[in-house]
Amino acid sequence: MAAWWVSAAATADPGEDYQPPTSGWLALVALLVVAYLVRRESGVRFRRMGARAAWATAAILVTCLALFSVSLGFVSFGLRWPVVLTSVAAFGVTTWLAGVAYRSALEQLRRA
Repeated sequence: MAAWWVSAAATADPGEDYQPPTSGWLALVALLVVAYLVRRESGVRFRRMGARAAWATAAILVTCLALFSVSLGFVSFGLRWPVVLTSVAAFGVTTWLAGVAYRSALEQLRRA
């Protein structure tokens, strides 16, 4: 979802009449649905996952916002092809940080 959201910058037209893509809202809804399903099916609450998992989740958001901004910068210069690179970077960073958050959550749950 992170790579998809970052790649949505390729379809944007930055400038005076800029309209942000609506995919950000769709990604937020998907995130909330996933969080609800995880809690319902496993009973795991995200508040109990620990500080390291929370920091990894926050880093995912910050990184994706930064990559989305870089993508918009590329598009504003008429370079749409580098958005592929930022999308791949978003996928890689999100996958890595999600693994960090998962391992941290497992560690925290073992202690509890």
